[in-house]
Amino acid sequence: MPASNESLRSEFNRWAEDGRGEGMELDHLPITLPVLDLMQLQPTDNVLDAGCGAGWLSRLLAEQVSEGRVVGMDISDEMIRRARKNYVDLAHIMFVVGGVDEIPWEGNFFDKAISVESSYYWPDPARGLREIFRVLREGGSAWILINYYRDNPHCHQWARHYQIPTHLLLAEEWAQLFRDAGFTDVAHRRIVDPTPAPETYTGLWFADAAQLRAFRAEGALLIHGTKR
Repeated sequence: MPASNESLRSEFNRWAEDGRGEGMELDHLPITLPVLDLMQLQPTDNVLDAGCGAGWLSRLLAEQVSEGRVVGMDISDEMIRRARKNYVDLAHIMFVVGGVDEIPWEGNFFDKAISVESSYYWPDPARGLREIFRVLREGGSAWILINYYRDNPHCHQWARHYQIPTHLLLAEEWAQLFRDAGFTDVAHRRIVDPTPAPETYTGLWFADAAQLRAFRAEGALLIHGTKR
C-alpha cells in the first residue's frame, strides 16, 4: 500500500475506534438525502459507495436498490470491519477494503457511484475519478458530495485540524477533474444544510455559531457526471 494510503488507513482506523464512523450519519444525512433523490436510483442498480465508513450510506442505498447490489468501499479496514458487523443481515451489501486509486472491482459494472465527505482526502483525486469512471457502466453516473471546498470560506479553517493532507478545490476545479476523467454532462450545485445551528457553538471546527450558520447556508458541494 502506498505511504499516502497507509496514512489514510491509520487515521480513519483511529476515527473508527473512536466511534466516529457511526456518528457520520447524524452529521451528513440532511445533505445526503437530497442527493439520493437526484440520483434516481432504480431497484436493479448496482451502486458503489466510495469511502463508506461504517456503512450508514450503504444501508440507505440498499433500501432503494433491493434487486441490485451495493458495494461499500473504504481504505480503513477497521471501518469495513464495523460496517460488516453493523449490516451483516443485508445480503445485497458487500463491504471491501480499498482506495479509489485502485478500486478492487471489475470495469463497467456499477450503474451509480457516490462518495460523501471523502473525496478531498483522496491522495490523487484525478486518479480516483478515472478509476470510478472505469468501474461504471456506459450510462452510469458518479456523484460526489463534500463540505470542504474553496468556494465556501467558512470551512477553510478546518485544514489546521486535519492530521492528513487534504485538497481544498474550487467547484469548477472538481468539475474539470470529472471532465478530464471522461465524464460528460458534468454539473455542480449546492445542497443547503437545513439543520438549525445552536445559539452557542463550542466545537472545534467553527469560530462561533454565526460561522456555523453561514457555513450551512452556503451548502455542501455536489458534483456529478455521466459516462457516455
